[in-house]
Amino acid sequence: MKLLPSYLFNRIPRLTVKENLLLGLEARRKPVKKAEIPEEVFSLFPVLKTMLSRMGGDLSGGQQQQLAIARALMGEPQLLVLDEPTERIQPSIILEIEAAVRRIVETTGISVLLIEQHLHFVRQADYYYAMQKGGIVASGSTAELSQDVIQRFLAV
Repeated sequence: MKLLPSYLFNRIPRLTVKENLLLGLEARRKPVKKAEIPEEVFSLFPVLKTMLSRMGGDLSGGQQQQLAIARALMGEPQLLVLDEPTERIQPSIILEIEAAVRRIVETTGISVLLIEQHLHFVRQADYYYAMQKGGIVASGSTAELSQDVIQRFLAV
């Protein structure tokens, strides 16, 4: 797996949406002959297609989250790690991100490791792992996630 140079990360807000997406190509194992953004990215996140010339830092928080996920997908990962993708995001965008993640899992073969506090989002996963103080305290099939586990480990 290729890692992007650290000096690029402080420039991401100053890149356009298109430049951000094309930056994701740098993570691919095989070099790309022609730098193109696949239509699948825009089918997952249609708003990005309308904002290709906007600066990444000018997008709303939800749009930036969609851009970050799309940029990661450009690298054709085998595993997509999403650390609280719904944090501080408005509810309508949360639903869009949930739908996109569901489609990614169903159509691409990419595995998703989702770290999330919103239970309705977690319930869409195949498996869950509840953690406390850095250790796993409960795990299993999300279909079998019991009210007891929710109350003991997930309720605030």
